[in-house]
Amino acid sequence: MGLNGHARSQTARVLVVDDHSAVREGIEALLAGEPGLEPVGSAGRAKEALELARQTRPDVAIVDFQLGDGDGLSLCRQLKELPDPARVVLYSAYADGPLALAGVIAGADGVVHKATLAGELCDTVRAVAAGRTAIPPPPPRVQAVVAAKLDPEDLPILAMLIDGTDPDEIATVLGIRPRWLAARRWAMLERLRRMPTRRGTDSSDWPTGALPA
Repeated sequence: MGLNGHARSQTARVLVVDDHSAVREGIEALLAGEPGLEPVGSAGRAKEALELARQTRPDVAIVDFQLGDGDGLSLCRQLKELPDPARVVLYSAYADGPLALAGVIAGADGVVHKATLAGELCDTVRAVAAGRTAIPPPPPRVQAVVAAKLDPEDLPILAMLIDGTDPDEIATVLGIRPRWLAARRWAMLERLRRMPTRRGTDSSDWPTGALPA
């Protein structure tokens, strides 16, 4: 069986979350024309998306970073904490900076830049629906930027998440409870909220005002 009780041979059911209606409609139209993919709903706000996820039980959620009432990283964590969690693909214009690494902390299964071709987005959705991850390895510069914003005790967690270690195994290795690990991941994301926006050549590192306090 596949995700959310669906057989792997069946169509992957996809929830689309973006605060721009034109983007949502475009992605839904794209998915509807792709074999093996089926849009099951769309939302422009995090609260709405979470309720839709509870109702429709999608296999995959495509989630924008900036939402009207929150951010895609927090929504990703919330989706992962549902009794029947969806796989998550972060879809953002900031996917090639520290945001991608923050997505790893949040539990994202894939990260796609909005400038990529439509076919790459669909391929990523199929990959994560099949249980694989599709997150580009973060370059050392990006790892250093993110690590500098975290508490020292969080760095082993970050390293194991980057390595793809299962959260339960991380908890076992560190001798902590899974619930404590989940809380630490929330705290790590909260610390990243205070990451300053970089200008000039580093302007793509972190979006201005993207993570509300």
